[in-house]
Amino acid sequence: MTDRATWTLSGFGDEIDADPVVQTAVLQALGASFIEVRSAWGVNIVDLDAAQLDRLAAVFEERGMGVSAIASPVGKVDVALPVEHEVERLGRAIAAAERLGSRYIRLFSFFRAEGVAVESIRDDVMVRMRALADRAEAAGVILLHENEKDIYGDTPERCLDIVETVGSPALRLAWDSANFVQVGVARPFDDGYALLRPHLEYLQVKDALSATGEVVPAGEGDGQLLETLTALRDDGYAGFASLEPHLTDVNALGGFSGPAAFGRAGRAFRLLTDRIGVTLA
Repeated sequence: MTDRATWTLSGFGDEIDADPVVQTAVLQALGASFIEVRSAWGVNIVDLDAAQLDRLAAVFEERGMGVSAIASPVGKVDVALPVEHEVERLGRAIAAAERLGSRYIRLFSFFRAEGVAVESIRDDVMVRMRALADRAEAAGVILLHENEKDIYGDTPERCLDIVETVGSPALRLAWDSANFVQVGVARPFDDGYALLRPHLEYLQVKDALSATGEVVPAGEGDGQLLETLTALRDDGYAGFASLEPHLTDVNALGGFSGPAAFGRAGRAFRLLTDRIGVTLA
């Protein structure tokens, strides 16, 4: 290829270490100049106060690090909670985005109680997603729905249902191949890419084994990463690729890898992008 596509490399800093200084150092060693912020000093991004946000912004500014997205926990709660509960938390995520200079906020489409059919929560999910999109529109930010396992939007069909039903320019999709594999989407690229590509704005990078659900570095699982990345290249994708390895621990609020495993994940992803002629900057 004569004209190489260029994507902007980022990653979940708190998968490396609780300290943002260590987070930025490891990401920059991997060639990234952006970071996705889920927590700092062990505090979730929506719980950082104004002084902490100023301190975090100073760390990034001093080191020339941009913020690709605010990885908020909004929508990672039971759908039975009042609409206002997550709209208020989104307000805090928006404040963080404004202070840290990002236009993107990651969110989810709600859990349900054990034994509750997913179809039965659809209307409640749409009411909440519409309210969140309204708040985002007013603030001038873009919400990125992640296909987290066991929320309403955990399959390609239900992700599409959300964005088409809400119909907001402030609601787009983040693609996570590993999460699709973990909910039984055997071939994420074959089963979901064409369906979701018109709404896809952000790439989260991890892979998983369909037999066990274990998360593995990009290209080492069943998430059809190579096919997906190649199609994104051919479609002219020019956005963020954010490393979210989940290689040593997974919990209700996210995952952890540590510097060494995070580096392994970054190198595995770069092997794939080098193979298809994509530059990571």
